[in-house]
This record gives sequence, C-alpha cells and structure tokens, in this order.
Amino acid sequence: MLKTPIATAAALLIALPLSAPSAAQGPGGVIRNYAQPVPAQGVRLPCERACMEDLAGKILTALASHNAALLPLAQNARYTENGQEMGFDNGLWQTMSKVGAYRHVFADPATGQFGVFSTMDENGHGLVLGMRVKLQLGLISEIELITYRTGAGPAWNDAGYANLEKMKVPAAPWSAPSSGRRLSRQELAQVANYYFEGIQNNDGKGYYPFSPDCNRLENGTATTNNPGIVKMGPVDIGGMGCKAQFETGLYGVVTLVHDRRFAVIDEERQAVFSLAVFDHCGCKKSLTMPNGTVVDVGFFNKPSSILLAEAFKIDNGLIRQVEAVGVGVPYHMRPGWGR
Repeated sequence: MLKTPIATAAALLIALPLSAPSAAQGPGGVIRNYAQPVPAQGVRLPCERACMEDLAGKILTALASHNAALLPLAQNARYTENGQEMGFDNGLWQTMSKVGAYRHVFADPATGQFGVFSTMDENGHGLVLGMRVKLQLGLISEIELITYRTGAGPAWNDAGYANLEKMKVPAAPWSAPSSGRRLSRQELAQVANYYFEGIQNNDGKGYYPFSPDCNRLENGTATTNNPGIVKMGPVDIGGMGCKAQFETGLYGVVTLVHDRRFAVIDEERQAVFSLAVFDHCGCKKSLTMPNGTVVDVGFFNKPSSILLAEAFKIDNGLIRQVEAVGVGVPYHMRPGWGR
C-alpha cells in the first residue's frame, strides 16, 4: 500500500538552528561507528533544487577525497552501501578515485531528500551509482548507496559506464515540461508503483502505463529499443519498447518486488526516484507468452535478488523514461531502511 509523503514545513525549519549538537563538535566526537568531528554549519534551509544539486556534488567529491569530514553530517548519520551499514570511513570511502562526468539529480525539498545517479572511477575502474540522501535540520542524516561495478554483471551492462560518461547529462525528456495534467505526489508514486506491480509475476496482461517513446537505462546501458542487447530465448526483448517488453510476459522471472520505497518525489520535473528489491525464485524453468510461445528461462535457475535504485519520468500519467542502477544481493535481502 502506498503512503502519502509528508511535506516538511519550510518556515519551521528556517527558524531552527543549523549547527549539529555541541557534543558532536568536540575533538574525537563519535558519529555512528567512526570517530569524526561534525562540521558546525549545515546547509541553509530550506534546501531547494540548486542546494541539493550542489550538495550532491560535494558528497561525490568527499567520496573521491576519502574524507567524510568535508560534509555537514548529523551526529547519528547512517550510511549503507549495497544494503550493508558501515561507517563513513569504509567501503567506497576508501576506494573511490575520481568523480565521473555524468550526474542526474532528483530533488524533493518537501521531504528534504534527493536522489542521484552518477559515474565514478574506483581505483581505475568504472562505477555507476545510485544514491539517496536525506537532510535533517540542514545536516545529512542518511546516505544510501547502490553501485554497479563494470564487470560485475551481464556483459551488456559493461558498456553502461562509458555510455554515461559520453552522455554527461540525462536524456532530454527528463527535464521536458509535462504535455498534459501535472500529477500530485500521490499520483506520481502510484504510477511508479504500477511499474513494480507490472513486473512482479509479469504475465503480459496487466496495466502498463508507458508512453510510446519510453526508454530505459540500466546501469547506463539502454535495455529498450536496442536490438540484440538482451535476448530471452528467441525473443529479442532488448529491441522492444517498454510496453511491448511487459506485454511479452517474460519479466515473470521477477517473482516478488519488495521493500518498495518512493523516497524522492520530484514534483517540479514530475519524476520519482524509488528503491526496491527484485526477487527471482529460480523456480520457473519456462514462461508462456500471451501468444502461446513457450520460452526457456532456465538461466534464472537459482534464487537471486537485485537491489535497485530506479527512477521514472512521468508525463501525463505515463512513464516516459526509466533509469536504474542495480546490484546483485543475497536472495530476499532486506535493504536495511524503513518504508
């Protein structure tokens, strides 16, 4: 069931102090599970789109510098990487080398959250990341990172990093004005949820609200309207558009989409940045398309899951663009964050 996001009262936030608690500012102040003083000054409230875009760049720079002290972190700030909680001195904070050329930011000033897709260099290797950030009283209280490392998945994914580096900026439809009625926050989240409902136990007969020109990027690679990139049996599913793919019923290999969170509702750009886990039970050896064609999907022959950050551009009630970063995780893993 969808929950209505609760808007933050900007006027109240402006009146609140911008500094972290004094106990976290002294030498050796402890933040979560690592020792690190917190910068005294947070971002100016309310933090609108430009502020969030600037802060996204600062977080990426801090990662590449291996220095979380460059950021205005709250005293009890949480950080997870591919679903695992750790300190701000571990994981990518030790291995990131350089900020990449591509960046795509989704802003939700009403809830103090933003989402980011970006390229990075990790010790000389390309990496694509999805990131959710939450602000509390002008300080960063949550950072949730999902990564795809070149070579970590199907071969068709490995061109994604280079593709995004060449693009540098998101495809034009992401920032295009709506061609029809603008949707409310609740309606935007509902359309995004139709995507997850449509892919879970997909049979080709559901409600699939895609525009005719819909395209999808997965880990930087186009997986729609890209002939030969992805095949399921004899079906060139990667050469199809978004709606035609769902109408094959072949996404039925996804048996459950759980821990769905519609964290960032970008009302201005009519987009939703969401997070979820796709489960594949490994128990379906074949799927039958609506036209009666039986397709062997035995390569999904063991339980597996993908943790995803996935965003949707919605135009007049239809999904026009999809962008996702996903990583393989233990089967039915919970991402460690509330709904």
